[in-house]
Amino acid sequence: MSIVKLNNRGVRSASAFGSITGLGSLVFIKKQTASSSATISFVDGTSDVVLDNSYKEYLFTWNNIHPQTDDVDFKFQGNAAGGSGYNESITSTWFEAYHDEGDSSTSLGYNTSRDQANGTSFQFLHNKLGNDNDQCAAGYLRLFNPSSTVHVTHFISACTRISENNFTAQQYCAGYFNSTSAIDEIQFKMSSGDIDLGDICLYGIA
Repeated sequence: MSIVKLNNRGVRSASAFGSITGLGSLVFIKKQTASSSATISFVDGTSDVVLDNSYKEYLFTWNNIHPQTDDVDFKFQGNAAGGSGYNESITSTWFEAYHDEGDSSTSLGYNTSRDQANGTSFQFLHNKLGNDNDQCAAGYLRLFNPSSTVHVTHFISACTRISENNFTAQQYCAGYFNSTSAIDEIQFKMSSGDIDLGDICLYGIA
């Protein structure tokens, strides 16, 4: 474990991890733990969050995300620098493979109700999360060069979850924020109710 100094904002508690294939070196930035939380937000320059030109790529991971409400969706959105409302224009794709515990239903396909075409809604990551004690979700979101003011900001996510009716699903989303302003805020929330429990971590990729 080491202490990493980021820019001129002082010394932060950050762990430097070794190289991971396809990702480079991960530098831990911030962990937030939900406890009946309506939203979890990562805002550059607030509460030790770094989401600027320090890194060309950022990685969010979430573990044991558990909703307060049954049959809800886990989503995210961003704000451009100086913006508010978490309503940036997004164009995205979304598909999944699923299988139930009873081995009676499987599928692999594209879901047109989960994508956006220059929409400003929160983007689906997981859908139909269950709130039983043993039900939860995990996954990651990669954000590419969000500080660019020349190109749009791309993202890719991959997730797994247990649904309200005990289906496992591997869910994929990719797209871009249709803005050449820097994206410096990311927020996560459920479609209804709070995030009951779970951790979301942010890393910079060197």
